[in-house]
Amino acid sequence: MHNGSRRYRPGRWANSVNLPNSITLSRIFCIPILIWMLSPHFPHGGFHGEQELVASVFFVLVSISDGVDGYLARHRGQITTMGMLLDPIADKLLITSALVALVEFNPHIVKPWIVVVVVGREFLVSGLRSIASTEGFTIEASDVGKLKTVIQIVTVVAATLDRGWAMWDWGWIIVPVHLIAAVGVYYMAGISILSGADYFVAFWRKIEKASATRRRTDNELVLSRRKKAAPAAHNATQCKS
Repeated sequence: MHNGSRRYRPGRWANSVNLPNSITLSRIFCIPILIWMLSPHFPHGGFHGEQELVASVFFVLVSISDGVDGYLARHRGQITTMGMLLDPIADKLLITSALVALVEFNPHIVKPWIVVVVVGREFLVSGLRSIASTEGFTIEASDVGKLKTVIQIVTVVAATLDRGWAMWDWGWIIVPVHLIAAVGVYYMAGISILSGADYFVAFWRKIEKASATRRRTDNELVLSRRKKAAPAAHNATQCKS
């Protein structure tokens, strides 16, 4: 037995643990910290609204990491299967965890049925993508889906800050925190339904196109077999004659 055959070679896992995937994993590990910040167990500071500010800043920073890992993966040529799997999971876990925590943290703004709509949409899209992958095609993120993500981030931040402030008045600029949060949650629910329907329509069109292509291929195979059988029958006739 040659010793060279036992030489260590890094596997796929070693190649997958790169900087973009590490950032994605850190986003998942930050979710329990965010839930703790939005819970009654978080220690209050010396001034009003410290918990809301800390939780909002932390959520924004973690959300920004989503764009950072995608940028690094593309520009460093480190797009891996592990990253494509974990990145959407991390995004969905972050948003849904924040919304579930906000049901208790600020129940006047974030209603349970709104969270059910948002989470249900995520289940729907994940299921459609899973079926699409088994059929051999992918469903790209639409502009409506990207808008939905931005609205979700803004709504989570506004709903978090609303617990401490109804409005920020800096004299030269006024930020209606409560209005943004109140309108944002319903707009988020509406855009979630719209983007879910958009994904379903795109999925259905892909399925119909794939089925039509499959039927056309089957018909061509049947016709080709019939064409091949014709010369054999002709030769048999000539032999009999």
